[in-house]
Amino acid sequence: MSKLFFRDSKFLVLIFALTLFASCKTPHSITYFQNTKNDTEIRSIISDSSSYEITIRPADLLTITVSSIDPNAVAIFNLPATTYLTPGNTELSTTPVMQTYLVDTHGNIDFPVLGRIKASGLTRIELADYIKEKVKVYVKEPLVNVQIINFKISVLGEVNAPGTKSVSGERITILDAISLAGDLTINGMRNNALLIRENGMKKDFYRFDLTSSDLFSSPYFYLKQNDIIYIEPNEAKQNSSKIDSRKQFNISVASTITSVVATIASLCIALFIK
Repeated sequence: MSKLFFRDSKFLVLIFALTLFASCKTPHSITYFQNTKNDTEIRSIISDSSSYEITIRPADLLTITVSSIDPNAVAIFNLPATTYLTPGNTELSTTPVMQTYLVDTHGNIDFPVLGRIKASGLTRIELADYIKEKVKVYVKEPLVNVQIINFKISVLGEVNAPGTKSVSGERITILDAISLAGDLTINGMRNNALLIRENGMKKDFYRFDLTSSDLFSSPYFYLKQNDIIYIEPNEAKQNSSKIDSRKQFNISVASTITSVVATIASLCIALFIK
């Protein structure tokens, strides 16, 4: 009896040890940029991409303002202010309107006086310079400012704060996006993350490895509008989910069987009483 107990105890200890080992994550499996040689190499890689700028795309929402030393001269190029009456107030109030322009499916915007302008494919600086040259015909020394105000990306999967993230600037990297999402959870697969990017009417899929410094030289390191990053669960998390699903299935089956048995027993008792 004691030998049997001792043998079973050793078996349970072995199972516990294997489970603990499988659930543990080594530093090597969760460390970013493991093949980094030195900081000089990283700086040189980043500097090669420092001139990156996003280009305007269909469905972008732009703010465009034209200004000069003579505000009246550029008024025709800016959307008019809104005048409204506040309830309970007899005086009209005036509020400036944000100059917003939606880039249509063909990549165009309709701009006051100048008409239709092809905006897609240009950076915001290039579009501002183009409008500035056109406005010079009417206004001396105009200033044009263009901003993309609906620049957003999404981070899904095994991160601490998944969701859609608004981008205030015009340059964001994969690492910036992951930071906005609160970093990966311990169960996130770091060496096989997925980037989904719109490319016209189709989607491009790109796999990247957060454990390698090669990420810095990737053409996908800088994100574009509406990019989606998906972090898959690692093998341990997937296996755990399978076990949980199996447990739920077993509980459901057991509950159903119990219910059926109880019903049959009730019928038998009722028949016996009669």
